[in-house]
Amino acid sequence: MLMQSSSGGGNIWMTLLPFVLMFVIFYFLLIRPQQRKSKERNSMLRALKKGDKVTTIGGLHGTIAEITDDTIVLKVNDVTKLTFDRSAINNVTARSEAKAEKADKAEKAEKSDKAEAKAESEA
Repeated sequence: MLMQSSSGGGNIWMTLLPFVLMFVIFYFLLIRPQQRKSKERNSMLRALKKGDKVTTIGGLHGTIAEITDDTIVLKVNDVTKLTFDRSAINNVTARSEAKAEKADKAEKAEKSDKAEAKAESEA
């Protein structure tokens, strides 16, 4: 009688092991990638600026004319402006030109610094 109760305790761990393994597999294959995508989307929505070209979840393309905490006004053409919730933005197709110009200037400065360093090392 004592032997049966002690062997039953180890048997419960063998019964629970497949469920624990399935949970771990689900976590790494489903839950964790979804959390990563959610963080990327939230950072994209926070980084929206006036002048960015975006696509909504409905497939509408436009340029951000105004932006508040909750809403975005998209300029679709010269006269049409539509208001959307910030969460209705699916992706950014092009960043505003001011941001792109700053990135270009930074790249040019970095290249010139590398060229100067190379010239000094050769001399």
